[in-house]
Amino acid sequence: MNKRFLSLPALGLIAALATPATAQDADTVVATVNGTDITVGHMIVARASLPQQFQQLPNDVLFSGILEQLINQTLLAQSFDGDLPKRTMLQIENETRSLTAGEELETLFQEKLTDDAIQAAYDLKYEGVTPQEEYNASHILVETEEEAKAIKTEIDGGADFGATAREKSTGPSGPNGGQLGWFGAGAMVPSFEAAVISLEVGEVSEPVQTQFGWHVIVLNETRTPDAPSLDEVREELLQEVRDAAVEDYVASLTADAQIDQSGAGDIDPEILSDLGLVE
Repeated sequence: MNKRFLSLPALGLIAALATPATAQDADTVVATVNGTDITVGHMIVARASLPQQFQQLPNDVLFSGILEQLINQTLLAQSFDGDLPKRTMLQIENETRSLTAGEELETLFQEKLTDDAIQAAYDLKYEGVTPQEEYNASHILVETEEEAKAIKTEIDGGADFGATAREKSTGPSGPNGGQLGWFGAGAMVPSFEAAVISLEVGEVSEPVQTQFGWHVIVLNETRTPDAPSLDEVREELLQEVRDAAVEDYVASLTADAQIDQSGAGDIDPEILSDLGLVE
């Protein structure tokens, strides 16, 4: 059909097909139940509050289920006759308090959780800090000093350390050849750590006593790790900055507030389980 013969109604139909029928936003009504509107915003908030296992589902799967749930809840709420029980009113108060506090924290985080703050936390934690040496060792654990001395003699005579550990060690690392993996200062009991630090790589210790028994230790390797990059620890630092921001802000609010907790002094903590009081 020649374009010059298109009527005005036809042009209007083409325009309607080329653009969405209605703009969609949080206030868009998706259903009305006895005069009560359910909006896109209601559905978005309901989806965000779903248990984690449902959060993974695609939106086209969740849409009809969430809408049905909101419709059913609206019908049930409209059918309720009478005053809300005390427990429900208290729950609403608690939820309002919690959500409002959360909004205040979001405002705080926008101010405090900046790239500069994360960088400053990184510099404070890692810049100028001397990396601590780490050790990789294996051990053979037995009950008596005599057993440990005999094992030391066997190792000095050429016995394989790993095979001997698998055969004779009573510790949980025995089946793995006595390997303890990498560890730093403070990870082991003092006498064990001191023995490891005194060894050269490949050297086997004299018997060492701890509360677990007697050990024969071999130092496999040492290393001095570099400080992690900012990207490697960004999430950890973000949490630390967040926690510090909340702690400092709440402390400042507390300092300026009038808080009287005298009413809690005579309360029996067991009252917390008495739901009958809020019925």
